[in-house]
Amino acid sequence: MAPRSLAALLLLLLFAAAAYPSTRAATSSSKDEEDLQYLIDNTGDIPDNDPDGWLPDADGDGDYGDDDDLFEDQDLPDQQPQIDETHVVVLTAANFSSFLAATRHVMVEFYAPWCGHCQELAPDYAAAASHLAAHHSQSHVALAKVDATEDTDLAQKYDVQGFPTILFFIDGVPKDYNGARTKDAIVEWINKKLGPGVQNITAVDQAERILTGDDKAVLAFLDSLSGAHSDELAAASRLEDSVNFYQTSSPDVAKLFHIDPAAKRPCIVLLKKEEKLTFFDGEFKASAITDFVSANKLPLILLFAVANKSSKFLPIFKEAAKSFKGKLLFIFVERDNEEVGEPVANYFGITGQETTVLAYTGNEDARKFFLDGEVSLDAIKDFAESFLEDKLTPFYKSEPVPESNDGDIKIVVGKNLDLIVLDEAKDVLLEIYAPWCGHCQSLEATYNKLAKHLRGIDSLVIAKMDGTTNEHPRAKPDGYPTILFYPAGKKSFEPVSA
Repeated sequence: MAPRSLAALLLLLLFAAAAYPSTRAATSSSKDEEDLQYLIDNTGDIPDNDPDGWLPDADGDGDYGDDDDLFEDQDLPDQQPQIDETHVVVLTAANFSSFLAATRHVMVEFYAPWCGHCQELAPDYAAAASHLAAHHSQSHVALAKVDATEDTDLAQKYDVQGFPTILFFIDGVPKDYNGARTKDAIVEWINKKLGPGVQNITAVDQAERILTGDDKAVLAFLDSLSGAHSDELAAASRLEDSVNFYQTSSPDVAKLFHIDPAAKRPCIVLLKKEEKLTFFDGEFKASAITDFVSANKLPLILLFAVANKSSKFLPIFKEAAKSFKGKLLFIFVERDNEEVGEPVANYFGITGQETTVLAYTGNEDARKFFLDGEVSLDAIKDFAESFLEDKLTPFYKSEPVPESNDGDIKIVVGKNLDLIVLDEAKDVLLEIYAPWCGHCQSLEATYNKLAKHLRGIDSLVIAKMDGTTNEHPRAKPDGYPTILFYPAGKKSFEPVSA
């Protein structure tokens, strides 16, 4: 990321304060209000005799370099071109339920008018709506939007925590859309949901390409490539984005996937590259197939042990796995295997050679949990059961909490982020940095000057966190440095990214 100037950081604070006029905490003093308002009112009129010299002006001519053109390339709301949103349906609490009942497939964007990401999405979202309207009836598929700042009850009902949040409803059932925010990506993703979703495999050479090319794939061995079983498979495919679905009635193709050609049909197998196949033995219904694929597409419980201790722990690990068939995938990692075990351990932040059991969600939030105490059969089973019931506390890396934290810049670590950054009474600007990052080093002097200049505003916190040694689900870096603004009174929403 490019280094940021002091003026740019200050203007981020000013924008956020203006965007959230009602979020100032009731406990803030009137002096704090006046100080922040002064900054808002005088951003273009910094006095020449500023005692701190906080705006860099090397030659004294009043030219602050790139900062003069700070908004030159910005797409501010009043500069945006007109967007044709004819085919984007505006939904509110009054018409939301009735529209979803009348339309089988609906993509809904929950947005905030002030959100920059929402404004960037708007032209592509409108273009996708127009494209789909030209090829499908509105009763079949539609794109819609909800102003989540107005219809807050709807936003809370669907757990909207950031903007934009995009959900795709099939017969009223929501599914997250996490694809690219472009017209083509949205149209392609929706068309997959509307289409058959399952490819027919009739020849061995097709099957061989799947075996060598797909990271993950589901193959169903059926009596017929049409009918009730095929329909259930197609329905399951629409609910699962990250896995390709195939069907065949060819014994030769089934044999390539290690399915006995004489096996009772329907039969399903999940292929994962460089791993053995996992066979489905549940009811042949879309919901059960989807649950099977979701549970088996990524490993969820891992045992890390060195080779000379595996004979002690692996048998009880395998025994525990029997109780969670179809729910969790148990994986053994040989800790002292340099080619496999070492990289996997590093990925999960495991150090040392102690036997470790770890649970991993594997989905977008990528939470991990460690088993504390003795590694025994009962302990592993209790741990896995608690994991399924979401009763465990996730583990995040953290340095020790600083004994003293009275500087202009507050030091944030994983363990004190909730206390400092998510304090609803404070506006917080957080820099997530890496010690080795050149851009972070270039920013340091400017960031220090900003903190010094604004230290008199009690309702405002300037903070930083080493992203290489600390983790938190509400502070995820997108490269270094990442600068995030958390406005007071809005900590349940995603922060504003600078």
